[in-house]
Amino acid sequence: MDHDHAPVGLLISALGAAVLAISVFQPWYGVSITATGATTAQQQLAAVAERYGNATLQAQAHTVGAQFESLTGRQLFTVSAHQTMGHVSTILLVLAGIALLASLLRLANLRGLLYATGSQIALLGGMAALVVLFRMLLRPAAATSSISFSLSWGIVLALGSASAIAVGGLIAGSDRTIHRAGTRRGPGAPPLMAPPSRAEIAREALSPPANRRR
Repeated sequence: MDHDHAPVGLLISALGAAVLAISVFQPWYGVSITATGATTAQQQLAAVAERYGNATLQAQAHTVGAQFESLTGRQLFTVSAHQTMGHVSTILLVLAGIALLASLLRLANLRGLLYATGSQIALLGGMAALVVLFRMLLRPAAATSSISFSLSWGIVLALGSASAIAVGGLIAGSDRTIHRAGTRRGPGAPPLMAPPSRAEIAREALSPPANRRR
């Protein structure tokens, strides 16, 4: 039996493209305070309390400042790719949109401007995966040394969905679905008879009229 896995691959690519578009707006990086940042904040708070406050305020500032050390390395909040890297999010959204539309057009067996083979859809997923991997290795630069960025679950989701687009495109292959859909099933029309040869024509002409074909 001939099993065609192209629809399964195209469905995987379409789902991966949709998830990739969603992942752009999910947490990509966690923002944490560094040891330098905690020390700097503690010193600034103590300086303000010493300049403008009394002994009670200075004691409270010292107590609050001591708590800054416990915040070192702890994630304070998260940011998405859309919030931190507008150009990266735009590239990923464009790649996801093209991959989604191309996969759906292939599933619907429609030819047009965005008709793409499985290899081309896989290429879109590979490009998106490379962009995400690049942003994993090269994280956003902090404005100061007081904060640091760590990877969050959104960027892992983006990498997984981009990989799904590539894998689905490879499973889909090239134009097998189109060719097989256009293949005629069943016995079809009977074959045409071959034309008579010259020997048959001469034998027919020399034969008696009673023996000639009617």
